[in-house]
Amino acid sequence: MKELVRPSRLAAGARVAVVAPSGPVAEERLQAGVDLLRGWDLDPVIAPHVLDRHERLPHLAGTDADRAADLQRAWCDPGVDAVLCARGGYGAQRVVDLLDWDAMRAAGPKVFVGFSDATTLHEAFAVRLGLVTLYGPVAAGIDFIKNARAQEHLRATLFAPETVRTIGSARSGPSTGTALVPGRARGVTSGGCLTLLATGYGTPHTRAGARGGLLLIEDVGERPYAVDRALTQLLRSGWLDGVAGVVLGSWHGCGPYEELRPVLADRLGGLGVPVVEEFGFGHCEGALTVPLGVPATLDADEGTLTLDTPALR
Repeated sequence: MKELVRPSRLAAGARVAVVAPSGPVAEERLQAGVDLLRGWDLDPVIAPHVLDRHERLPHLAGTDADRAADLQRAWCDPGVDAVLCARGGYGAQRVVDLLDWDAMRAAGPKVFVGFSDATTLHEAFAVRLGLVTLYGPVAAGIDFIKNARAQEHLRATLFAPETVRTIGSARSGPSTGTALVPGRARGVTSGGCLTLLATGYGTPHTRAGARGGLLLIEDVGERPYAVDRALTQLLRSGWLDGVAGVVLGSWHGCGPYEELRPVLADRLGGLGVPVVEEFGFGHCEGALTVPLGVPATLDADEGTLTLDTPALR
């Protein structure tokens, strides 16, 4: 798995666009998130269709065409330095084929932040643009609005990424992560929401596999058997062949962890690579921001992920 291009870090006054490529957005949460971004001396701009609702499909933030247009317009705007997702949910898979990837590539690299359903876009930005992205809190997410740890880790990653090169240690906040399978491994980070990776396999916008890389995965609202099913799909398809190490984030709503943990151990323990669990990114309180596309070292015993370079230039 190859190292990707790192966008430039943000500075005071940077213009950031907030888009909604997936599910509908609560206006009061959006406003709270935008106010927080302004407090960071950023200049947030809300895309035209962020607060839309699809007439027939209430799980979508407006039509596929409008959601895609908002994302593409923001990305291709030379005055925009970063694009932040307003929330997750579902819908990114429906817009990814509507984007003009040639035009977006010509627009050059910039920061992209989102998690959960945005996994589809993280993969597409890697495949189509060769770009490092940030798997982190969404602008209208309750964790971003309410949790100081989530806020500060994202802020440090955006403005001073050299200060958070070691993730999961006391140097970057409360320590997190324990070894499910001990050991150390090196590779380029990739991943996101397990379900989106499994359902995206075989499409033009998802990588052919995790070979040689460090795979970061988490999920929400999936029962242990469903997590088993998704991991088994990736195993049977060969997508996990040659992976160097695995970092497990949160599994909120995926059943009691004492029931899920044996599934993770059973499906991943046979890979013969280090696996760290409960790493503190994804759908959890105080979620860490993790970069995708950066070479790093995983130390499962210490519960740390150390980036070779800062996530952003």
